[in-house]
Amino acid sequence: MGIQVEFNPDLALRKFKTPKRLEDECLPEILEKEKVYSFLKEGQRNYWLNGEIPLRETKGNQILSRPLASIKILEETHFLNDIGQVYTKGLYRVVEIFNPNDSQVKFDGYERIK
Repeated sequence: MGIQVEFNPDLALRKFKTPKRLEDECLPEILEKEKVYSFLKEGQRNYWLNGEIPLRETKGNQILSRPLASIKILEETHFLNDIGQVYTKGLYRVVEIFNPNDSQVKFDGYERIK
């Protein structure tokens, strides 16, 4: 038995108001530049804190959208819920919102392309 930790190069949240998901597990209804939002992910996850990462929509099973925005994770905390499941919660700030019809590449690995 080991310690399960996941390292995520992006923050992938569900579509706004996905049934059976908490609000913080989902994207906000409207993303606003410079606004700070909270997030919640199941499992013990680590995010890069020293730069910008993509914000994506997930449909589950690692089916991800193209980057919706560039964000900066401000804080992350691991905790156990009431029944002993590990979760990660935190805050992120939106740096830039991307046009969904723009096919231009926005990131090269961890490096943001501007």
